[in-house]
Amino acid sequence: MLSPTSTAAAGSFKPAPLNSRSGAPGLSLVLAALLIALALAGCSSSSHTEMPASVGSNSVNASHVVLVVLENQNYADVVGNSNAPYLNSLISQGALATNYFANAHPSIGNYFMMTTGNTVTNDNEYTGTVSPPEIVSALNAASKTWMVYAEGIPSTAYTGSDTGLYLKRHNPLSYFTDVAGTTAANNIVPFTQLSPNSAGTLPGFTMIVGNIYDVGHNCQPTVPTCTTAVELQQADTWLQNTVPLILSNNSFQASGLLIVTFDESANDNSKGGGQVAAIMVGPNVKVGYKATGLYQHQSLLRLMLEAQGITSLPNDAATAPTMAEIWK
Repeated sequence: MLSPTSTAAAGSFKPAPLNSRSGAPGLSLVLAALLIALALAGCSSSSHTEMPASVGSNSVNASHVVLVVLENQNYADVVGNSNAPYLNSLISQGALATNYFANAHPSIGNYFMMTTGNTVTNDNEYTGTVSPPEIVSALNAASKTWMVYAEGIPSTAYTGSDTGLYLKRHNPLSYFTDVAGTTAANNIVPFTQLSPNSAGTLPGFTMIVGNIYDVGHNCQPTVPTCTTAVELQQADTWLQNTVPLILSNNSFQASGLLIVTFDESANDNSKGGGQVAAIMVGPNVKVGYKATGLYQHQSLLRLMLEAQGITSLPNDAATAPTMAEIWK
């Protein structure tokens, strides 16, 4: 593009005479006209429109997505609640979805929606399997890695039923046909393998599954009276001990997205599963932002995959509202 000083020179350029045979302008005249047009475009700011950058315009907004799901709390009983000081400190560090709803009661359909884009079942005792498409098949197709760190499982690759303080329905990937009974099951490991080593590289997708006390599903046996407030306090203490392992990780600090949400509300049926809190934290997430869009767990699945540049989305995630407003 020409500078303003070159524009004056172009404006005084004398064109060659017309070609007497054809009556068409000579080559010099055509070039001169082109130069004048380019010069005017370069120096006339009033006619130039700067296209705004789209929200989340980077092709990859977070190379390392970490999902933590807590249990059974109403939005109003979490946000601003002194029973969850650590969780509320995360809200101030990132974005809060203020109009976010679970899909169903009881738990299992919500876990499936956020990982498959389909509720699959409302039977917490479901013993079947789930075929693609789902989050693992989408990650595999894009050559992305994944891990599940689950408290209470007896061994690596465990995809069996409930045991001790572990509930299978809180680990939806254990139902997938491209995980259970395959070598991919080795990506499900005991929670103790979540390393405090900040130099370790996180996979593309990580799901952290706490035991029934640590996610606030049940109160510790020593609690004389179990209430949702006590369950929230337990979950908040566990978060405070767990989340720093993620936030201090070098790969997360470079390009990470932490999501902390709840499977369902305690006693709200709005939109199927009630209003719950969903908090997003990461270097590319707006700080202190309040997202106002209407979202459910299928939008969260879309966010987790699109954050890594994946556009082939499973089931309801393909048509769910985008949560891209959270990106800087």
